[in-house]
Amino acid sequence: MPQTIEIRVAPFADLDARTFHDLLRLRIDVFVVEQACPYPELDGRDVEPGTRHLWLTRDGDVVAYLRILADPGGVARIGRVVVAPAARGAGLAGRLMTEALALVGDRPCVLEAQTHLVDFYAGHGFTVSGAEYVEDGIPHTPMRRDR
Repeated sequence: MPQTIEIRVAPFADLDARTFHDLLRLRIDVFVVEQACPYPELDGRDVEPGTRHLWLTRDGDVVAYLRILADPGGVARIGRVVVAPAARGAGLAGRLMTEALALVGDRPCVLEAQTHLVDFYAGHGFTVSGAEYVEDGIPHTPMRRDR
């Protein structure tokens, strides 16, 4: 039986407790546990009025996620892009980015790419906008998309 992938988007105020739990669990399972980066995952930005949470579910389970932040000057910031290990290789990250950029529209958009993913983000119109740096032991590269 084919599995149904559904896209969801919501501000924090519209997330129920179970959904927010499932989104955080995915983020923590990958960024903190899998990537062995102990850091404060709850940074306060999830609850900002301008933040949009965007996620994919497969048969009701969260399998991919990102958030769009409203930075100063009308700039959108995409972050926390994550796909569950069991769902990788199915194009879900690309689908998330396509949906996110449709929400961002013509606003400038920035992100901090894990360096091994620079080509992936370049495929979505982002260009390198600064020098590589290491955060939590992982090389990152700032990128920007102007439209």
